[in-house]
Amino acid sequence: MKGEPDIWAVIPVKETAAAKERLADAVPRHLRPGLALAMLEDVLAAVAQARGLAGIAVVTIDPAAAVLAQRYGARILSHDARRGHTAAVAAAARTLQAEGRDGMLQMPGDIPLVTAGEISLLLALRRAAPSFTIAPSRDDFGSNAVLVCPPTAVPLTFGDDSFYPHLRAAQACGIKSLTVRQPGIGLDIDRPEDIAAFAQLRSHTRTQAYLDRHGLPQRNHQQSGAVA
Repeated sequence: MKGEPDIWAVIPVKETAAAKERLADAVPRHLRPGLALAMLEDVLAAVAQARGLAGIAVVTIDPAAAVLAQRYGARILSHDARRGHTAAVAAAARTLQAEGRDGMLQMPGDIPLVTAGEISLLLALRRAAPSFTIAPSRDDFGSNAVLVCPPTAVPLTFGDDSFYPHLRAAQACGIKSLTVRQPGIGLDIDRPEDIAAFAQLRSHTRTQAYLDRHGLPQRNHQQSGAVA
């Protein structure tokens, strides 16, 4: 009798020195690497506590991200890590497929409100393989978590508008997709307005502590007031 499904979380992480350039108007350059690592640790902490995962793989060549990931028991993959989110995830999917894994749960490292319960729910709701489960961003444009069983069953292509293209990609592969909207997974921090929305929630996260420590919510509020 087969045991628990062999599903791995895959988190691609770009080099933190160049992280979050779209936050330039809200976060000074020297603080962006630390913010990226704080968000990544919030995600890793949730993933490590989720039920139903066999392991965690972080796709990166960034030394600080790799050290952090290994503290949470993650394996480090580096193939195609420099070629962007889509290439990194595709490389990880091929690796997991070659190893005979049952599935891949792709998640970004910038959704600090994600909870172990949300991840566990995605895994619990998955259908029999081949299957495709997706949790979109709050605006229904991005694909903030994608569970593919087996790992290469549906080709994934990420960008600012990937949610509906992913639904069509699953359909083209003959798979009926399942959409599961989750508030924590839904809020990714890419733009200054995302930081503002996140900070208003006053979450007990490492990311919020980092923002508070460096006065970033107050800085953003003062800048917006000056413009007004």
